[in-house]
Amino acid sequence: MEFDVGSNDLSSIMKDPVSSQDRSLQLSSALKLKRLGIDTQKEFVVYMRSDCHICKSEGFGALNRIQARVNDITIIGTLNVTLTDLLQPGEASLSHCAWEKLKAEEGQKITFSHLPPIKSLSEVRAKMYGSKLSDDALMHIVIDIADGKYSNIHLAAFISACAGDNLDVREIIGLTKAMIATGTTITWGKDLVVDKHCIGGLPGNRTTPLVVSIAAAAGLTIPKTSSRAITSPAGTADTMETITQVELSIEKIKEVVNQEGGCIVWGGAVKLSPADDILIGVERALDIDSEGQMIASVLSKKAAAGSTHVIIDIPVGETAKVRSEQQAEKLKHYFQVVGMAIGLNVKVLVTDGNQPIGQGIGPALEAMDVIAVLRNEGPDLEDLKERALLISGALLELAGIATAGYHTAKQILNSGKAWKKFQAICNAQGGFGAPEYAPHSYDILAQRTGVVTAVDNRKLAKVAKLSGAPHDTLAGVRFYSRLGTKVEKGQTLFTVYAESTGSLNYALDYLKSESEILTIV
Repeated sequence: MEFDVGSNDLSSIMKDPVSSQDRSLQLSSALKLKRLGIDTQKEFVVYMRSDCHICKSEGFGALNRIQARVNDITIIGTLNVTLTDLLQPGEASLSHCAWEKLKAEEGQKITFSHLPPIKSLSEVRAKMYGSKLSDDALMHIVIDIADGKYSNIHLAAFISACAGDNLDVREIIGLTKAMIATGTTITWGKDLVVDKHCIGGLPGNRTTPLVVSIAAAAGLTIPKTSSRAITSPAGTADTMETITQVELSIEKIKEVVNQEGGCIVWGGAVKLSPADDILIGVERALDIDSEGQMIASVLSKKAAAGSTHVIIDIPVGETAKVRSEQQAEKLKHYFQVVGMAIGLNVKVLVTDGNQPIGQGIGPALEAMDVIAVLRNEGPDLEDLKERALLISGALLELAGIATAGYHTAKQILNSGKAWKKFQAICNAQGGFGAPEYAPHSYDILAQRTGVVTAVDNRKLAKVAKLSGAPHDTLAGVRFYSRLGTKVEKGQTLFTVYAESTGSLNYALDYLKSESEILTIV
């Protein structure tokens, strides 16, 4: 749009000490981009001055959702308003992820417009008041989430409305199908593609790299796309990233799997279920892992990755994610019903979740355990080895290639074939590197002599998170005190590791206020 400016108006503009380019920007619907270098993780944020002419004319206010466009790329972001001279008149900025998405360069023009009403939010509000979500409603919600139309506030509302037992099995099936439909899918041209998943809640339970190595060594196809941590100190992708590359393209994943029979990669890099990846970011902040959404999350990604047969591990314990056999049986039923509805053959294992598995809790520490078991080292890691063999054996039997799956899996592990296969997979993904210890550590000592009778998984996991895990990949806890262990006063119960003294002290401050992480009698 062009304006005719009279001489008096022109003289007043000329007194403004800004460039002619800035003046033209101020007289249009565009602003000039300035990079501020602000990280908001995955949330797109737009920054404007409070006195910006676009803010005033369009009626934009702080936290409004608006559309931003650079060249031919458009995003939807949340507006933040600056009250200082961080931005000059005629300037706007973006969060780092928004900058990358728009492929923007400093000094480019950026234009803005109102976001049309998000109709699916009415369905979210109805769910908050107890209504059931139809398949169409779930599809509209998931599409809008995947398209970036929901702010973190909207996402938190949807997550909260679905939390607990607020999704019935029909809604879970609808949500799963919507997540699959809005993402990328991989096909392998095979009738048998296997996978496994543990629902979490048990510190150190890093069986996935072991199971993938055993299954691939047995000749199965197992394209494992794993998640990063949501509420735990480490996800499989976090752990594997301390050893090899996990952010691979679909083309590279296919190359690795066709070459080695398996992979262990981060699923978020290939957008198998993009709406779920967005939801996970907010679930992590809320420290919520809703049952219905968890089932939809897990099975949508298995189906999208081309799997046909899946083992689900549900650990049960007083301080695990699932605390009762009744809850586990309900989840088992849901997993099997939803799996059948989307064409997956699902077998569920209900396992002991009363204490951590292995010794390491945190990305690098868990990676050390995985390598030790694969190399048939570490007699203190028998629990991790046995659980991996149990799951691997069940997977071999589900796939129909072994009648005594546990013994077949054990032979593959003890022979060194699984270790060789793991190294080959890592090298195919980008190389193999040995994980390291953090530079700072502190031993937690027993205050009395006795026997360990209980372990609080949640509090122990919190110690690992407060020390920096999973963001600080070397941080976490090395745990030595399994149930039934006889300890002497002054004996080390576990060691806290951190990458900085500040993080270490933060975790230790928490420990001073929590005396019931381990019960010794």
